[in-house]
Amino acid sequence: MSEKKELIRDLTNGSVPKTLLNFAMPLFLSGLLQTVYNMVDMVIVGRVVGPEGLAAVSIGGELLMLLTFVAMGFSNAGQIIISRYVGEGRRDRVGMMVATLFTLLMSCAVILMVVFLFAHKFMLNWINTPPESYTMARDYIMTCICGLVFIYGYNLVSAILRGMGDSRHPFMFIAIASVINLILDLVFVAGMRMGPFGAALGTVIGQAASFIFALNLLYKNRESINFDFKLKNFRIYKQVIRPLLSLGIPMVIQSAAINFSMLYVNAYINTYGVSAVAVTGIARNLERVINIVSQAVSSAGGAMISQALGAGKINRVPKVVYTAFFVVLVPACIMAVITIFHPEWLFGLFTDSAEVMALAMTYIPIALIQYAGATVRPASFALINGSGNSKLNLTVALLDGIICRIGFALLLGVWLGWGIRGFWYGNAFAGLAPSIVGGIYLVSGTWKKYASKAEDIQRS
Repeated sequence: MSEKKELIRDLTNGSVPKTLLNFAMPLFLSGLLQTVYNMVDMVIVGRVVGPEGLAAVSIGGELLMLLTFVAMGFSNAGQIIISRYVGEGRRDRVGMMVATLFTLLMSCAVILMVVFLFAHKFMLNWINTPPESYTMARDYIMTCICGLVFIYGYNLVSAILRGMGDSRHPFMFIAIASVINLILDLVFVAGMRMGPFGAALGTVIGQAASFIFALNLLYKNRESINFDFKLKNFRIYKQVIRPLLSLGIPMVIQSAAINFSMLYVNAYINTYGVSAVAVTGIARNLERVINIVSQAVSSAGGAMISQALGAGKINRVPKVVYTAFFVVLVPACIMAVITIFHPEWLFGLFTDSAEVMALAMTYIPIALIQYAGATVRPASFALINGSGNSKLNLTVALLDGIICRIGFALLLGVWLGWGIRGFWYGNAFAGLAPSIVGGIYLVSGTWKKYASKAEDIQRS
């Protein structure tokens, strides 16, 4: 099989469940490794340093997620549009999109790196970082900021590959990063006692290695993607920037809104002390376990829907949506059973602190709501993102990220006086909002118009 065939894959033919599972499985494994990648930092730091270190990594990780909002938004948009170009057979536009993504996102990475090197203290103070964890959290986030270019680079290269139907290679690259991160965590944190700084350093080095391998693959297949990687061609092409901005800006706002709202809610949670911060961080990691399935299915489903609409195969779209729901339902139920009957297996991985474990037990019902949201969201996002409906994307971003997440948190945590559990519940309930919008969108059938207008949208 030629290298071109390895990178470009047709997702519009064959059984929907089989195609979705085959494409989503490498994405799931990549997400699993990414989750393990993040959990390793917390497990090792929590065991070696204690709750203060655990809280520092949790806070630093949340701030890092905020910094990646541009990469996540435009990478996901680029993936969808590349899938559309592949479905339409317009390979010339793929190279333009690759060049545009590289130029735009790497420039944004450098700008954000400079800005947050000066603004990190303000951010740590704004979210009420506990004094016991402040220095360690600062060291963690400063180190991650310095490696932001590699994090952005890996995200954009993986999006390019997935947009062309290749989910296998991104899995291989994250596997490399995960192994490197695990080894360096054991060396830096457990061996050299470098604390959260060592965990962040291992993360950055792992991401750098992953990005270099991924970039090398794209360069070797430069003919396949219609881009020669010559310096003069790294620019923004007007032929593709408009659809990228049209779809990408709402996705950036969605990512930023969700991450910002989480930080806003965490600013209240952090005032409850180190144990509360530690439990929140553990809960976020456990939520990611089911979210890896959710995100893999959402990404795979979005690519399949985008290609199907680009090829005019409308009848395939509802099948992808329904399949996406049932694929996530099974692991969500398994995770719920474990959380209900053996929560100590999950929370005990990170800490042996009696105070943290006691507070963690109160999080169990919130976790079940989180699993429910993770089950119903991917089908909705696959349809909304895959159809390229930028206006609806923006609506979901504002509803989920700002109105519901902050609104519910303030309602339950402050006005009704539920305290920390009110903030947890508010965040969990907000995760259900996209599924309501997505369900209405599916039943209304308005997504069908994006099939007939697909070519015009991309040519405009």
